Amino acid sequence: MNRSSKTAAAVLTAAGLLAGGWLPAGAASAADGPGPSAGDQVLWGAVTIPPGQDGIVEAAELSGPALGPGSTLTLSAPDGARVTGAPLSAAGYRGAVAADGRSAAYTATSAGQLWRTGSFPFVLAVPADAEPGARLNGCVLRLADARGVARATGGCQVTVGLPTPVLSRPESGVPLGARPATAGTAHPGARVTVSDQDGNEVCTDTAGPDGLWSCAPARDLPDGSNRLQAKATLNGVSATSEQIQISVGSPTPESAPVLAVPPR
Repeated sequence: MNRSSKTAAAVLTAAGLLAGGWLPAGAASAADGPGPSAGDQVLWGAVTIPPGQDGIVEAAELSGPALGPGSTLTLSAPDGARVTGAPLSAAGYRGAVAADGRSAAYTATSAGQLWRTGSFPFVLAVPADAEPGARLNGCVLRLADARGVARATGGCQVTVGLPTPVLSRPESGVPLGARPATAGTAHPGARVTVSDQDGNEVCTDTAGPDGLWSCAPARDLPDGSNRLQAKATLNGVSATSEQIQISVGSPTPESAPVLAVPPR
């Protein structure tokens, strides 16, 4: 069965970027300047992670004063999630994850224009029983100088996504009738819509408690090649399957061989 392939690694499919630069937490002109006030909290970005999977949140582009060795960037995990990695490999920083997974931090180990260039990824894991569409509150980012004084604060919005649905029928490369049955799996309770290559709805169904769904077109599909794709939706979040290539209609029959009849 031929299916289009996804090139991104699973851990990257839900990556979110905290863009736009850091907001300084205070005047920050003195080495031991004031810490952040409640009004300085900023929502930096959003990431959607399916249940039981990991996603990457990246903090980037500090616009405040340069901080020296010993300064730290810390992410506190949102409610129900864990930080499982701080995979930055760039020189000048050291990443570490707390034993309980509630936080992770990068520490600057060299001098220079630290935190102003590059991005700083944190891997978050969402539990397998998380409800799709739920938002996990409590994600906090904090940049502090070597004395532990906060210089910038921020956060991220983590939304529980949907697992990718699977379109297992019809088979690819097999001549099909005008109304081929479609079937597959999706998150239980998700509404599944099958569409053709032009985005036209083919059929719909709701995944049962076992995750199975199936439906058949209410109208004939046009003869020839086509592509089908399933989209699952639940609680305001969605995910799409890989496409499958199909062919509607019988193949052109080969001409029957002509047998020579011997003369009588």
